[in-house]
Amino acid sequence: MNSVTSFVLNGEIVSVEARPDMTLLDLLRDRLGRKGTKEGCAEGDCGACTILFSRPDTGKEHPKPANACIMTVAQIEAAEITTVEGIGDGALSDLQARMAENGSSQCGYCTPGIVMALSGLLARNDHPAEDDIHDALAGNLCRCTGYKPIVEAAKASLGISFPKPNETGDLSVRPSTSAGGSTVVRPTTVEELLTAKRDFPDAVLLAGGTDLAVSLAAYETQWQHIILASSVSSLRTLDVTEDAYDIGAAVTWEELMHAVLEDYPSFATLIKRFGSIQIRSMGTVGGNVGTASPIGDGPPAMIALGATVTLQSLARGRRTFPLEDFFLDYRKTEMADDEIITGFTMLRPKPNQFFRTYKISKRYDQDISTVCGAFNFMLDGDKIVEARVAYGGMAATPKRAPNAEAAIVGNALNDQTATAFANALALDFTPLSDWRGTDTYRMRVAQGLFRRLVADHGGARVEVMAS
Repeated sequence: MNSVTSFVLNGEIVSVEARPDMTLLDLLRDRLGRKGTKEGCAEGDCGACTILFSRPDTGKEHPKPANACIMTVAQIEAAEITTVEGIGDGALSDLQARMAENGSSQCGYCTPGIVMALSGLLARNDHPAEDDIHDALAGNLCRCTGYKPIVEAAKASLGISFPKPNETGDLSVRPSTSAGGSTVVRPTTVEELLTAKRDFPDAVLLAGGTDLAVSLAAYETQWQHIILASSVSSLRTLDVTEDAYDIGAAVTWEELMHAVLEDYPSFATLIKRFGSIQIRSMGTVGGNVGTASPIGDGPPAMIALGATVTLQSLARGRRTFPLEDFFLDYRKTEMADDEIITGFTMLRPKPNQFFRTYKISKRYDQDISTVCGAFNFMLDGDKIVEARVAYGGMAATPKRAPNAEAAIVGNALNDQTATAFANALALDFTPLSDWRGTDTYRMRVAQGLFRRLVADHGGARVEVMAS
């Protein structure tokens, strides 16, 4: 078993012996002297630690911003990483120069992360729209300067230079690495992953790490064994057929967001809101579902769209069933200890289908839901002939609303039906009170979302993500 992790850093191969559960931020700052990458919140929220990351399984694509504080050494084998020291090739990049010229930085602590987030955007798009710039900055806090000069600097930048790809050849991914009492196994097939899970039952199953790695960043825990799910190619596959989306469990939300944008722009808007690009580029669909959070934003929309989930074990093989049946109770699921989520299937829209999903939270971007509602109807004119309605934040699990569904089928999509929906919804849920909202508030919001849906269908207002 090899003790060395090798990756490309700012265009050069770096090999280092480090615990696989060490955060990338600690590796960069403490071991490799890349002090430009800062530590702020240590939770993936403030963006001070933003780097650019290219996965080893996706070739030389444009790198995506990611939070180094919640990435681990286990995830960077054979990857390409760019820090703020590497974007200018020894001089200021166009973006850096413009930020220096127009006073886009005061204390400067957040500036390297902002530079990296915008650099990733400008590498993908030489002439981004202002909305794209604001989205790129959604995961970066600036408490001194304010965003106006930062946005102006981005608008004035036509592109950015990155280190040339390493010319000594591509790195290969080692099947395992061990250092300092921490071991990572990188299976390449589902069978290998399940075997590793059997051999190391207490191992951490790691894909994006945007939730799990927060405990590492806070120095609350260490991982003795890690199984890297994202190294399994079949779990990273997203196939769009004529009828359906087949989504591997380790597909990222950024990848799914772009895939569903044309068919389900409302779903794409939701994905855009529940995580910055740094989080969306790493966080996976399987991880979001598997945590079984009652306020996870992905499951309500997927349940309303009739998604199925596939589990697999060595002993029982594969089984597929509706995603709504996956959630049993608070943080409890149908998945057995020897099983993993391998993927999901979600149907593409049919004629006369009308879908909307809404998230209510205390701030628009990157906030935990108070209530998340998803509505999927088959219509005959204005008449609802089929209905699937699901909510998050209203119960111990993401859950459908069967009484509300039954109350509206056969009726027109109008304010009168909204009243019937509201009355029936009170039979489906008994929400709890917490610091995000009282039970009364949650119920009223959930009921009111149907009226918002009526307005959307009538053209009074539409909230979808621009392409």
